[in-house]
Amino acid sequence: MFRSFLALAVALIVSGFANAGEKFTLTGENTKVEFVGTKKDGKHTGGFKTLAGEVTHENDAWKIEVTIETDSLYSDDAKLTGHLKSGDFFAVKDHKTAKFVTSKITKGDKGYTVTGTVTLLGKSKEVTFPAEIAVGETFTMKAEFTINRADYGMTYGEGKVDNDVALTVNVTAKK
Repeated sequence: MFRSFLALAVALIVSGFANAGEKFTLTGENTKVEFVGTKKDGKHTGGFKTLAGEVTHENDAWKIEVTIETDSLYSDDAKLTGHLKSGDFFAVKDHKTAKFVTSKITKGDKGYTVTGTVTLLGKSKEVTFPAEIAVGETFTMKAEFTINRADYGMTYGEGKVDNDVALTVNVTAKK
């Protein structure tokens, strides 16, 4: 009996996903969403300072939901930041938020696979990406993947600015 309990406890700890009803709050302080945009003569980095969301565990499933304030966008160049906020790119006056909501998170041999919907510029598209996830008193997630900006109607500079944009997400949220 004790051996079975111990085996179950170890399995839950190893899987990293333990207790139903767990909730972790996401903020711009504990969650970094950053990007790298490229073009023929170089690249630019940036990210978003303000976001809100939750990681929850209910009915044996984990869910991540985050809303990003697009006006909190920053880049490595002040002039570029202004241009990225314009209608050519993020159109922050008309599209005040971007959103990500998971539909499933599955554990594989080499970490986790996260699937969810990105909504940007009023267009939604499902994305799937690999992630390193650990859960205890803190929920951590590290992920690097690309999205195609044209999928969301962001076509300014096509042919000069690459459509694939690299995203990096780092979460360290305490209960």
